This record gives sequence, structure tokens and C-alpha cells, in this order.
Amino acid sequence: YFFRFKNITFWRTQAAADEQSDKEHGTGLIQAVIFEAADRNNIGGSAYGGQRSICCTPDLAKLEGCKQGEVIRIPSSTDSKWPMVLNIYFGGNDLSTSMDNAKVPIMKTGMYNLFFIACDPKLKGTTMSGKTVWKNPDGYLPGRMAPLKKFYVYMMIAYLLLSAIWFSQYVRFWKDILLLQHCITAVIGLGLFEMILWYFDYSNFNSTGMRPVVITTWVVTIGAIRKTLSRLLILSVSMGYGVVRPTLGGLTSKVLLLGATYFLASELLDITEYVGTINDISGRARLFLVLPDAFLDAFLILWIFTSLSKTLEQLQVFVFSSFFFML
Repeated sequence: YFFRFKNITFWRTQAAADEQSDKEHGTGLIQAVIFEAADRNNIGGSAYGGQRSICCTPDLAKLEGCKQGEVIRIPSSTDSKWPMVLNIYFGGNDLSTSMDNAKVPIMKTGMYNLFFIACDPKLKGTTMSGKTVWKNPDGYLPGRMAPLKKFYVYMMIAYLLLSAIWFSQYVRFWKDILLLQHCITAVIGLGLFEMILWYFDYSNFNSTGMRPVVITTWVVTIGAIRKTLSRLLILSVSMGYGVVRPTLGGLTSKVLLLGATYFLASELLDITEYVGTINDISGRARLFLVLPDAFLDAFLILWIFTSLSKTLEQLQVFVFSSFFFML
């Protein structure tokens, strides 16, 4: 398997380019560093036991024998070619430079990292565009996502069995079905449909290397609807709907408002995480999106248990009153 650079281009600032002569070659160096996670300590060094530095400083050049202004690379004990460092130079006073669409073969299973590093302080403010393509032996799915493809197959089978059992009883007792049971049927149907779409989404991604935006958006939306309906269903039952009260009364608008808010929070989080290019969200951005969803989940759980406690008290009073009346 391999990963490949595709249309990688770097742009340095105008001020950095103006400092160079148009007749010079190699006026700015950017290095692509590829290494296995287990070899992360093979990148960088520390002078006199101080803070670890990725770039070679004058002191480290004396101690480590590295070249000043470049990334410090210590060959791996298992393969001297790794970590791999590729050099990309700016020419003359050019504003931009492009990287060859090189393919890097990977011969060992593991988690690999790719860093683009510029040790030259004059290249501060440099920007880049392009993408990298990573392929595993079984396809283009990233290693952390590959097991989910089989997981959704198992979930489809589980939902199919559950649907067969539920719908057989649903049809058998059709005349006695309650509204709550219609809602349960909808949740089961949405769950099955969601698992099918997730499987096709991952299969397409694995075979083509591209994630279909339309399918992913649909599956994320269906998942958000299913999660919202299932939570509101549990909340309604906990309030005694269909058990000790025929309607939710004045609480209906509050429950619907909470459901709409939860749907929006869940949809926004899932779309940001799953739709489009695979990209790890930074810590603060993820926290900003996760907090509303987590807060609403906690609020729903608290409301469910509070309502369930009140409903159980009502049922106990009702049972006690019925027993007293019979006596």
C-alpha cells in the first residue's frame, strides 16, 4: 500500500521572496517528513538536555552532526530509510513552488504521520494547498475507519432480525397498536435504513477514495432524526404518555422544542465530522460542537429520570387507591 502527494503547492510571502535574488537556486527549503508513530522520537533532538527541537540548531549541529536549518532525522533501527524526508525548494525569488506527485510505498503496517516543516524563519507565513491520497491493502478507508465497515454489516443483520420480529407482531396485533408503537416502528425502520446507508457510504469511500457528500449527508440526517425520535420517545413514556395520561398537555411544546434543538445540535456535529474531506477537527472547535450535544443529552437524561420517578409515584398511588376501593 502507499500514499501519494497530489498537487501540493506552497506560497511564501512577498516580503520573503523579495529578499532573494532571481538568479539563486534553493532560496527556501520546506521538508516533508513521513514517519511511523513508533519512530516519532527519531525526529528532532535536544542539546545539553534542554527542550527538544525538530530543527537543527547551531548547538545541535555540533552534537548531533545534523545540518543547520534542516529537520533532525535519526534513522530507524529497523529500516535506515525511515523516517523519510523529502526536500522542496523555492527557486530564486519565486512566490510559489510545487511538489512532485510522488508515490511513497509503505511496506509495514502501522500508523504513519506526515508533517510539512520549514526550519527557515524567513518562510514564516507560508501557505500550502493540495492533498494526499492514502491507500491500505483493502482500500482507501483510513485505518481507524476500516473496522466500521464490518461493524455496519453486523448492525444491518441485527436490525433485520429485530425488524422481522417486531413487524411480525406489529401486523399480528394491528388493531390494538398504540401511537407509541407506531413511533417505535419508525425508529426501527430509520435505524435499519441508517445502517444500510452507512455501509454504502464506507464501501464507496473504500473503493474510490472519495466520500460521497450526498449519501453521507443523508445518512447523517437520518441518524440525527433517529436519535432525536428515540430520545423523545423515551422521555414521553417516562412522563406517563400512553400509560397514565392520554396526552402530554402543556408539555408538548417544550418536548418538541427540546427535540428540535437536539436535532440541530446533533446534525451540526455529525455533518462537521463526517461530511466532506476527512479532517481531524482541532480540540477547541470539536469542544465547541460537542458541548451543546453533550449538554442536551445530559438534560434529557435528567428529565427522563425525573419524569419516570413522578410517573412511578402516580402509578403507586393509583394501585393503592384501586386496592383500597376493592377492599
